Parts: sequence; structure tokens; C-alpha cells
Amino acid sequence: MSGHDSFKHKPGTAVVSARRAGTTATLDQLNKYFQINQMPVISGRYWNMVHGQNPEEVRKDREGVQNMRILAKNFAYFLKCQEAARKAGINPPEAEVVEYTNFIR
Repeated sequence: MSGHDSFKHKPGTAVVSARRAGTTATLDQLNKYFQINQMPVISGRYWNMVHGQNPEEVRKDREGVQNMRILAKNFAYFLKCQEAARKAGINPPEAEVVEYTNFIR
């Protein structure tokens, strides 16, 4: 077991905010953390980002704010599905022993 097994099967999502640029690369990098720890990544209807120089400007990013609402609803739905699965006796898959490959032969 790795030191990060406590996050396994727990949902995660990255949200980024920027004045103008850099959000897509940041979002990609943050999502890799969830994926390497076997965490389901919850999404909205588009990339989870908003734009603005300050909170007032971000609130004017109607598309970004709408996506945050959709993201929140999707996250809540996933948590309810996990709880229903637990109650129905549906458990996460058993862990496998990790195999490491050295590509230098």
C-alpha cells in the first residue's frame, strides 16, 4: 500500500481561477493528482475554471459560474450514488499489488 491509499475511491475535483490564462495547464496538472491516487474525478459540463481579476469579475463570468453550479450538483449526485452503493453492499474493487516497470532494459 502506498501512503496515499486514504484517498482511494474518494471523489475529487480541481477548480482553477485566473485573470486570463494558464488555467487549462493548471487544471490538467491538478487532475493528475486525483488519477494517480485512484480517485474518481468529478466534472462539470466544461473545464472547471472561472476567469476574473477579482471576485466581482469572476461573478460576471456567467459560463464559469454556471459550470461551478453544475459541478456542485454532479459532485453531490456522485456522493449520493456512493452512499447508495454502500447501503446495497456494493464495495469498491479490491486493491491489487502494484507492479512497477523499469523501461530501461
